[in-house]
Amino acid sequence: MTIRRRLLLVLAASLAAAGLVLPTLRPAYAASLVEVTSFGDNPGGMRMHVYVPDSRPARPATVVAMHGCGGSGPGFYSGSEFASLADRYGFIVIYPTATQQAGFGNCFDTWSDAAKRRGGGSDPVSIISMIQYVQQRYSADPDRVYATGSSSGGMMTNHMLALYPDVFKAGAAFMGVPFNCFANAADYPPGSSQCTGGNMNRTPQQWGDAVRQAYPGYTGPRPRVQLWHGTSDTLVPYQLLQETIEQWTNVFGLSQTPTSTDTPQTNWNRRRYADATGTVQVEAYSIQGAGHSLPSSGMAAVAIGFFGLTAPPSPTVSTSPTISASPTTSPSPTFSPSPTVSPSPTFSPSPTVSPGGACRVAVAVNAWNNGLTENIIVTNTGTSTVNGWSLGFTLPGGQTITSGWNASYSPASGQVTARNVAYNPTIPANGSVTIGFQATHTGNPAAPTSFTLNGAPCTIG
Repeated sequence: MTIRRRLLLVLAASLAAAGLVLPTLRPAYAASLVEVTSFGDNPGGMRMHVYVPDSRPARPATVVAMHGCGGSGPGFYSGSEFASLADRYGFIVIYPTATQQAGFGNCFDTWSDAAKRRGGGSDPVSIISMIQYVQQRYSADPDRVYATGSSSGGMMTNHMLALYPDVFKAGAAFMGVPFNCFANAADYPPGSSQCTGGNMNRTPQQWGDAVRQAYPGYTGPRPRVQLWHGTSDTLVPYQLLQETIEQWTNVFGLSQTPTSTDTPQTNWNRRRYADATGTVQVEAYSIQGAGHSLPSSGMAAVAIGFFGLTAPPSPTVSTSPTISASPTTSPSPTFSPSPTVSPSPTFSPSPTVSPGGACRVAVAVNAWNNGLTENIIVTNTGTSTVNGWSLGFTLPGGQTITSGWNASYSPASGQVTARNVAYNPTIPANGSVTIGFQATHTGNPAAPTSFTLNGAPCTIG
C-alpha cells in the first residue's frame, strides 16, 4: 500500500474519529440538545445545534465546540464532555455541523479565500451568526465567547481567533494547525497537503503576520490561546504544534522561550507563555504517546478552566425556553478517539447487566512503532435496550492496554472484558456506543477477531 493511500485511509478513519461521537447515545442531562434551523446569515450552509443548561446566570458565557472531519455537532455533543461541564458551570454550548467537502466531508472550511477574510463568507460567517443568535435569544454575554474543537474543529478554532479577535475571549485547539496553513482546498487532504505533510516551517514573524493580516488595523486585545497535541500524531503532525505556538506567541509579542514548564498530569507536558503582567496568553500541552485522538477524558475540563468558566453559575433566570426548531436526530456512526493518557478515573458501579442480544462491532486501529489506538463501535442490532453491557474480546499476543476511554478494561492483555461506565450504561435498540483504548504491541497491531456483547457473539463489519 502506498504511503499516500495509507494516509488517505487513516484520514477517513481518524479525522472522522475526531468528531468524538457516541452516535445515538445521548447523556442524561436535564436539558437537551436542540437544532436551530434559522439562525441568520449562513453562507457555509451549516447546521446549528445548541445546548442550554437549565441552571445558568442571567448573562451566560458561550462556548463554540467544533467536531472533526466526518463528524457532526450532535456527535461532538454526545462524545465530548462540554455539555456536562455546561450543566455544572452554566454556560451555553453551540455545536456547529460543517458541510464542506474538501475530499473527506463535513470539514470546517479553513482553506478558501472567503474563509480567510473577516466577513468574507463561508463557515466563519455562519459561526458568527450562531453566536449572535444565542446572544439575542438567551442574553448571552458578548464579552464571554470561547472557541474549542478537535482536528478540523481545532483548525477552525485557531481560524476564528485570528479572524474575530474582538468576538472571542479565548480558545482551546486540539490537534489543530496554524491560521492560514492551508493554501486551498486541494492542499487540505494530508496525502497532498503541504500543511499537514510535515513540510510547513515558517518563521514566527511570518505566522504572526498571517494573523495580523486577517483583520488589518486591529489593535485591541487578542484572545488567549490553549493548544493540545499528541506526540505520536502522524495525521496532523506533532511538529505543527510548535508552528502554532510560534504564531500565537509572535502575535502576543512574547518570547519563544516559555516562562514556565511543568507536568500537571502523567504524560501531559505543559509550556506556558506569560506576558509582563504574569498573564498566561499562550499555553501548550504535549501529550506523550497520544496519536490523533484528543481530547481525552478530563481535557475539556482543563480547557474550560483556562477559559475561566469553572465558577458555579449564579441562580438560574428561568428554565430553557422552547426553540421553534426541529429536534436533533442521531448522526451516523463515526469513530470516537480520545485515548485517556492520564490514569483512568474511578466510576460508580455499573448497573446490573441484562442478557445479551444481537450486536455488530466496527473496529479501527491506528498503529505506530510499538503503540496503537483502537476505536470500537458497538451497535445493538436487537429490538430492546441493553441495560448494562460488557464487551468481551481477546487481544493478539504482545498487546497490552495502557489506558482506555468510555469503558473500564480488565485485564490489560489476553482475554479482555470492557464494561460500561456510569455515563453510558445503556445501548438502545439500533443504537451504538463507542469505546476505545491505547495499547503497546511487540510487532502485531492487529485487531481482535471476535467480540461478544453480554456473552452473545457479535458480527464484525
